[in-house]
Amino acid sequence: MKKILISTGGGDCPGLNAVIRGIYKRAKQEKGWEVYGSIEALSGIMRDPPEVVKLTRSKTAGIHVRGGTILKTTNKGNPLMYPVKDEQGQIIFHDITDRVAARIRELGFDAVINIGGDGSQKISEALHRHGIPIIGVPKTIDNDLRGTDMTFGFQTAVQIATDSFDKLVTTAESHHRVMIMEVMGRDAGWIALHTAIAGGAEICLIPEIPYDVHKVLKRISDRYEKGRGFINIVIAEGAKAKDGTLTFSAGEEGSEHVRLGGVAFELARQLKAIGCKQEIRETVLGHVQRGGTPVAFDRVLATLFGVKAFELVLEGAFGRMVSFQNNTIVSVELAEATQSYNHVDPEGFLVRAAKGMGVSFGD
Repeated sequence: MKKILISTGGGDCPGLNAVIRGIYKRAKQEKGWEVYGSIEALSGIMRDPPEVVKLTRSKTAGIHVRGGTILKTTNKGNPLMYPVKDEQGQIIFHDITDRVAARIRELGFDAVINIGGDGSQKISEALHRHGIPIIGVPKTIDNDLRGTDMTFGFQTAVQIATDSFDKLVTTAESHHRVMIMEVMGRDAGWIALHTAIAGGAEICLIPEIPYDVHKVLKRISDRYEKGRGFINIVIAEGAKAKDGTLTFSAGEEGSEHVRLGGVAFELARQLKAIGCKQEIRETVLGHVQRGGTPVAFDRVLATLFGVKAFELVLEGAFGRMVSFQNNTIVSVELAEATQSYNHVDPEGFLVRAAKGMGVSFGD
């Protein structure tokens, strides 16, 4: 029997279970394949004893409608920057990719399918350079991974954000308030931009277009007449003012990432500091955007990714990532998928269309 290992790394994401199910069901169409999952990304195979589960029909039945991942996940323990405490108790990051590759071989896996975002696919590329037969599957609600037109999980996050935005519009109108809704996305503004267009936001602030708070205030003032009116703002967690800095807190121990969040409150503070007289309320959606049942689009896309990933294994086309391009499921080299970050194009058609609808980006 040949053995294939599935890993789900980074943040959780609606559609992860649909990929796992797609891989398992496609593998069962072939003879001689067993499918396993590493618990909490690749951390599972590095533990003693290894935390690896054999996937079966009963374990994967119906999981495509469930959020999260049955294999659990983590954004700590990146083998490219593995946290180790020195004698003084300080965290030092080491590259232990060679140890991970050795453990994969030791456990007898013939192929690995690594499901994850930008960081996870950089790990995939590193393991490929160490001779591991690996396939990547792009996953992130942020839609910030190069090499694919869209990642699964993104549409669900946008739907959740849009539903929340719609609710804030009615309360903003009732109280003549300025409503600021903060969404996820890290260094990319895809969720904010799509939500702004879908929800009809007057202002959309994204990392790719640093904003001028005075222009934001002018747009707010233009919406009010004799103290009456309302306005709804969508802001991405990685947005910042011109000459400003990111709003973040220190990351958890063992993670190389800072923790973004709180920019909605920072924007409110900036507006009040320059004379905004209207009442302001802030809403930070946080992790509700990445939880719960995936929408149909993400279930379909994730399933297609899972099937394609296993077929790439059958072909021996390792060192590649599954990709959605021009409404077709294809694959690209991992090196191509991770060579740059997928930012929103400030001159692209989505931003132009939003501006054509009167959306202000504070620029």
